[in-house]
Parts: sequence; C-alpha cells; structure tokens
Amino acid sequence: MNSTLTQKILITLGFLFAYRVLAYIPVPGVDLDMIKQFFEQNSNNALGLANMFSGNAISRLSIISLGIMPYITASIVMELLAATFPALGQMKKERDGMQKYMQIIRYFTIFITVVQAIGVSFGLQHMGSGGQGAVLIDMTSFIVIAVFSMLTGTMLLMWFGEQITQRGIGNGISLIIFAGIVSGIPSAIGNTISQVNAGSMDFATVLGIAIIMIVTILTIIYVELGERRIPISYSRKTIMQNQSKKVMNYIPIRINISGVIPPIFASAILMFPLTILKASSNPILTAISDALTPGGVLYNVLMFILVIFFAFFYASIQFNAKDIAENLKKQGGFIPAIRPGKQTAEFLNDVASKLTVWGALYLAIISTVPFIIINKLGASFYFGGTAVLIVVQVALDTMRKIEAQRVMGQYQTPGNIGL
Repeated sequence: MNSTLTQKILITLGFLFAYRVLAYIPVPGVDLDMIKQFFEQNSNNALGLANMFSGNAISRLSIISLGIMPYITASIVMELLAATFPALGQMKKERDGMQKYMQIIRYFTIFITVVQAIGVSFGLQHMGSGGQGAVLIDMTSFIVIAVFSMLTGTMLLMWFGEQITQRGIGNGISLIIFAGIVSGIPSAIGNTISQVNAGSMDFATVLGIAIIMIVTILTIIYVELGERRIPISYSRKTIMQNQSKKVMNYIPIRINISGVIPPIFASAILMFPLTILKASSNPILTAISDALTPGGVLYNVLMFILVIFFAFFYASIQFNAKDIAENLKKQGGFIPAIRPGKQTAEFLNDVASKLTVWGALYLAIISTVPFIIINKLGASFYFGGTAVLIVVQVALDTMRKIEAQRVMGQYQTPGNIGL
C-alpha cells in the first residue's frame, strides 16, 4: 500500500471519527432523559428510521440531529432543476459555474436546515405526557440556540463529506450515512438478543431475520458486481503506439449504474416532510404523518416509486454515452459492427437503458420487500433492505476505489473511457 493511499484512508477515518464525536454533543436546554425515553417508545416509526440514518444522533438531540439529509435534499432539488433548465445545467458543466452551483446547494441546505430545526424545536415543546415538553428554557431562546446548533452541525457534516470526497477515499456523503448506520448495528443486535431472552421474540423469528439478511446481502453483492462488457477493437496504429501500456479492450457497464444514490435520495425525500409533520398537533397533518409511517403501505409504495425514478434520473447523469463514444473515437477504438461516433453513442445508450430497467427494479425491490418482511417480524430498521443495501453498496464501492488507487501507479490506459 503506497503512502498516498494510506494518507487518504487516514483522512477518511479521521473525518468519520469526528462525525461520531459530534453525535454525542447535545443541543443545550433540553431534557435528554425524556427524549431518550420518547425514542425508545417510537423506535419502530418514522422517528426511529430517521434516528437510524443520523447514527442515533436524534435520540441524543445532538447538534447533528438533522444529519446530512438537508444537504441531500438540496442536492436533489438542484439536480432536478439542472435537468429542467438548460442554463443551470450548463452552469454545472463549467468549472467556474460548478463552484456557483455548489454554493447554491449550500445556501439551500441552510434554508432547509433552519426550517427543520424550527419544526423539531416546536415538536420538543409538545413532547411527553400531558404536553409538558422536553424544553427546559425559554422557548424563544431555545429556538435560536437549536437553529444555530443544528445548522452548525449540518454544515460541518456537509464539509466533512466534501473533504472526504476530495481528499479521502469514496463518496463522503455515502460514507457518513454508512458510518451512522453501522454505528447502530451492535445495539440493534443487542436489543434483539434481549428480546429473545425476555421471551418477546422466539428463536425461529431470529433465524428468519438472519436468512432474509443473508439472502439480501448475497443478492446485493451478486448484482453490484454484475456488468455488461462491451468489446472494443483498436486500429493497428493505436496498438503499436501503446505497446507498453495496458489497453482496455472492453467498456464495463454495471447493471446498477446509479449505485447507492437512489435509496438515499428516496429516503431523504420521505424523511423531510415526516420531520416537519411530527412537530404538528393538527389532526389532518398527524393523519398524513401516520399514513407515511415506515412499514405502512403508502410509505412502501412511495419508496418503490421514488427509488425507480431516481435510479433512471441518476443513471442518465452518471452515464454519458456521447462522451464515451467521442473519447473512444479519439483513441482509435470502435465497437465491432458499430460505426464510431453517433451510432456508438446510440448503441451504448440502448444498452445502458435496458440495464437501468433491471437495476431500478432491483433497487426498488431490495429497498422495500425485505423491509416489509422484517417489519412484520418486529425487527429493527437496521436489518431492513434499505439499511443493508446502503451498507453493502458503500462497502463495495469503497473497496473498488481503494483497489483502483492501489493499481493506479501500476497500469495506465490511453485516455479515459471507463465509467
């Protein structure tokens, strides 16, 4: 392992450690015992799911209680706007424009964080039996403190994610969510063992949960490692010029082009309204919140639809057939029986579109079906499809990036035709 790779791994681990430290710093002015008791009673609803994504920071009312979800929500909105408005899409492609694009996302993240922090503050005011609330100080002062504390936490996480992506290994945002979920797995296993010892869950149920998880993990690994390899031929001149280099003789197109992003985006979209609605005592809003409870029919239907939508949407951004075709043509390469240029781009688009159909269905099924079964068995969210999917996918993606960094100095390919 070279020194550069070691440095990147240490930087990544350092930021993830700082993230876990922040999860234990509470917002001042609240009754932490009441909040802990409240989350123990609501571990199987929307609050429990949000708590899982935050790495149990919400149950401690940490300054990072809102997690990285506001940033993800802002990114989703900007991606949709960039796809809708050509001027914004062009801004994203330019170097200076990309900086402005990211700055807009940051400002939008601040807005979403402030709105959610105010909603959480009002929710804490009505928490507990008799509506006594978990706020120990003046409400106005607490709202100001909570907004600044949570805003600081979310902006720190956003910065951590960007630093990991630029200076570390892997996608920073995905790794932060990964670390949050993994940090709660030991306690989830411990709670399951306690339930078995107390007699509230039998061994057959635990065995069923284990089988579902194993099948889910094996399915994820099998699909994530699957790819369609498009063969490439090179002219004799190109081969002679690159005798000392390794020439890639195929274009790998993964079955799941969009990776782990669709379930994360879908979860962020569903978590945003739930965070706001939980703070309301209005009967209509409460009914909507109850209908969107994880494990319910409406939640699973929306999750299925949103995962498919974001799978297609993100795949269209991630896979640029036109650029691949142009790079291939410049390098003197071509796909047998396919003319270089426009026909190559159309062929690659057709292949990617067909793979995306199966990839989107795979993501939607994995994100919902195991979760439904696990929920019926009374198990924790940590054993559900979305959590397992994120953990396994991020682990595989990080391993790929580590391996790519390791071999980067050993082999070189002419140009860049990889995906």
